[in-house]
Amino acid sequence: MKSESRLEQILTKGEFAVTSECGPPRGADAEVIRKKGEVLKGFVDGVNVTDNQTSVVRMSSISSCVILKGLGLNPIMQMVTRDRNRIAIQSDILGAAALGINNILCLTGDHQKFGDHASAKNVFDMDSIQLVQTVKLMRDEGKFLGGEELKGSPKMFIGAAENPFADPFEIRVPRLAKKIAAGVDFIQTQCIYNLPKFEKWMKLVRDRGLHERVHILGGVTPFKSVGMANYMKKSVPGMDVPDELIERMKAAPKEKKAEEGINICIETIKRLREIEGIHGVHIMAIEWEEMVPEIVKRAGLFPRPHIEG
Repeated sequence: MKSESRLEQILTKGEFAVTSECGPPRGADAEVIRKKGEVLKGFVDGVNVTDNQTSVVRMSSISSCVILKGLGLNPIMQMVTRDRNRIAIQSDILGAAALGINNILCLTGDHQKFGDHASAKNVFDMDSIQLVQTVKLMRDEGKFLGGEELKGSPKMFIGAAENPFADPFEIRVPRLAKKIAAGVDFIQTQCIYNLPKFEKWMKLVRDRGLHERVHILGGVTPFKSVGMANYMKKSVPGMDVPDELIERMKAAPKEKKAEEGINICIETIKRLREIEGIHGVHIMAIEWEEMVPEIVKRAGLFPRPHIEG
């Protein structure tokens, strides 16, 4: 498969990839996306654009991706199955590809009860694994789910998310294997704070040879404060924040807590680079995009590799 995805080219070359995230605004002001994009430009190989994350209405992922593409970035369109049936899903995949978007991250999406429109009807016509299968079918076989041939395949690099820390732990690697069997090209993981548990998950991944069949990018999120660390530990499902990190944030001087959060993030990235089977890092600096360049530089990941063409 050939595409213009910088992320795909970086990973295919065996380089350590860096991706980040960009949340669209709760309005139609394109300048919000442009400002975030300009901050990230030159420091990442791909930028995830969230799709109404946490079930809260925001500017569409597709339009935000087009804005970032215009700035010279390589957007990764997130798509959740919560809000669309298979007709709309396939239509949006074609539309995104026609607009030059060549990466997609396939997600099921948070239930609408967690967002700002709790009474909205959900769709869930398919789940994230079926979405992966759909994109692969359209890309590799040039067919719609109904069996008809399409005119012009969407050349998309297919991604999905995985959470090594969710319960039950025993199903996490088999679930990854299902996504690989469905046709996923790359995986971005949940935020990693508990490194020993993550390393245990990666050993199980390697035991099955899955690290040779998919590109795994480890997810990291810097703490801004003790309050954020506590919130991540107690209120975010599937998150595993060790007490020692909470204590470390508490011990930092008041004016240096954010700096300590950045230090922890950079240390985590350096540990991840030493783990066999990790092909990159996904930096989720939530509404803190301006810190991504510093993190990338201090982690020894700048400048980014040059890609011809």
